[in-house]
Amino acid sequence: MYEVTVRDNLFIAHSLKDDFFGPAKNLHGATYVIDLVIRSHRITDKNVVIDIGLASKLLNNCIKAYNYKNLDDIDLFSGIITTTEFMAKQLTVDFISQLKKEKFDISQLYSIKMILNESHVASASYEQKINE
Repeated sequence: MYEVTVRDNLFIAHSLKDDFFGPAKNLHGATYVIDLVIRSHRITDKNVVIDIGLASKLLNNCIKAYNYKNLDDIDLFSGIITTTEFMAKQLTVDFISQLKKEKFDISQLYSIKMILNESHVASASYEQKINE
């Protein structure tokens, strides 16, 4: 299995409006270090899974929609508890959409995994297998 990983960061504010989350139910900030992992059983005729520059650019495009914003103010997330797990999936869906816009042949990929590292001790991720 081949794997390419690129890294970026995202700064957001949000509140997790449920007593389940304790003090995090109030408005607070989060800084995510994001690791995007793209996996494939094979490499292209150029001997890559994906061009690292393209993967970095598309990840950055996804981040721009949320960076330095309060997620509570984004209509798309109205009534949704924007946990780290939720945002990992949202960014994965956004990234796949970006790949399709670039006309990248995603059928050659095995999976795309988005890891949001909240700190040196906690992270959450979402992995989307392709063609399942």
